[in-house]
Amino acid sequence: GTDTPGGTTGGTTGGTTGGTTGGTTGGTTDGTTGGTTGGTGGTTGAPAAAGTASGYVLAADDGSAFGFGGPVGLSSGARGSQIVATAALPNGDGYWMVTSSGKVLAAGTATVFGSAPARLAAPIVGMAATPTGKGYWLVAGDGGIFSFGDAAFHGSTGGRQLNQPIVGMATTSTGKGYWLVARDGGIFSFGDATFKGSTGALRLNQPVVGMTPTITGNGYWLVARDGGIFSFGDATFAGSTGALRLSRPVVGMAADPDGSGYWLVASDGGVFSFAARFFGSAAGKGTHPVIGMVAIS
Repeated sequence: GTDTPGGTTGGTTGGTTGGTTGGTTGGTTDGTTGGTTGGTGGTTGAPAAAGTASGYVLAADDGSAFGFGGPVGLSSGARGSQIVATAALPNGDGYWMVTSSGKVLAAGTATVFGSAPARLAAPIVGMAATPTGKGYWLVAGDGGIFSFGDAAFHGSTGGRQLNQPIVGMATTSTGKGYWLVARDGGIFSFGDATFKGSTGALRLNQPVVGMTPTITGNGYWLVARDGGIFSFGDATFAGSTGALRLSRPVVGMAADPDGSGYWLVASDGGVFSFAARFFGSAAGKGTHPVIGMVAIS
């Protein structure tokens, strides 16, 4: 793979407000007790392939994974340390995990195309797969982008001063662009990714921890640490945990491949389903905090 470090600036900076703010409760809640706090930017990636979800995989910071529904066979024990993000193959047969130092691990039929260089200006906080599954991007806290396999470099925030650090990224349906999301919900758009709105100018109750795109790639959801949901473009608000008292913070989300809803996951492995089928949770099943989830179709 080709390692292309981020550094050039460009894209559309977040700051304008809009979309639907989270706060209303509902959906199916499960497992908000136990576990330890932790986790950094949730799960991000390419728009899920259209279809019916067969399940999801939760990833913990020690490299262990918990599969529910169809991907139960993708469960695994601890395989590393300081895992910060995960991304799935489009066909659902495997996934990647990445550490804060940029080392990439693969499970199932996923292939490692490369890892980040040894010397990083900022730790890795997220990753996203290309629509083909033959490459991926890693993003650092300063917005530096590292491209591998058939993932093309479209720009980064690695050379600019940010108000808040980057916490995740998501790709367009074509794979020819991507969004970066900052802790304050600011959105930075590159390639064919279109800016649909952000929370960069809002005062948030809790910081944003991740984002996920819609199936069409014409919208996205942002999720905050309290489970508040912010919807932009063609992303539909289906509910949130923003008004609930959580035992552990939300660390990521994934969109249902049928486009109807989404799941949120907390650091203890509790899963919250909104207009999406509940397949199970890892609450009480692991000793390390969950850092994110990926949907499997």
